[in-house]
Amino acid sequence: MHPAFLYLPGDRLTQPELCAARLDGHVVELGEAYIPADLVEGAALRAAAVAALILPGSAASGPTAAWIHGAGDAPPTPHHARRAVPQRIRPRPHRRLVFHDTPVPASDVTLLGGVAVTTPLRTMIDLALGQHRDPTLLPWARSLAAARPGLAEEALHVLRSLTRVPGTRAGVAVLERLAVRTR
Repeated sequence: MHPAFLYLPGDRLTQPELCAARLDGHVVELGEAYIPADLVEGAALRAAAVAALILPGSAASGPTAAWIHGAGDAPPTPHHARRAVPQRIRPRPHRRLVFHDTPVPASDVTLLGGVAVTTPLRTMIDLALGQHRDPTLLPWARSLAAARPGLAEEALHVLRSLTRVPGTRAGVAVLERLAVRTR
């Protein structure tokens, strides 16, 4: 994906100009950016569209990573990011971003469109483990399981091997239901 196809408000065109182009049917909204209406949307393009929100040293995670990996049509509100480096970073406050300070290992991060994103497996595990705190994660887990057949079973295998991790029981229950649905 060439960066010339991604229009960020205030970069080459102002927000009103991009809105006018959207009304004329030349561009469509994608995350925090706009793309030409005839461009095929993919994971790298979705990741690049939220790059402005993902801080250096962090990775898109949770619902944002699920959306990037193909779950759902519309991006989540708010977006989620996790620390992807060992040392603490100071996130700048943003009303459209939830920053999780628990680190994610480098092995669970992939680079898409120049943006660090948790892998589909790690994303599914995080969504399942977060069910006991945030029930709004369930639709994202369902959509990710539908977009990636077999992922729920793989995540279930990993989750069953974890010990002393909060939310494991609820996560296993969710993944068992998703694995049955996607078979």
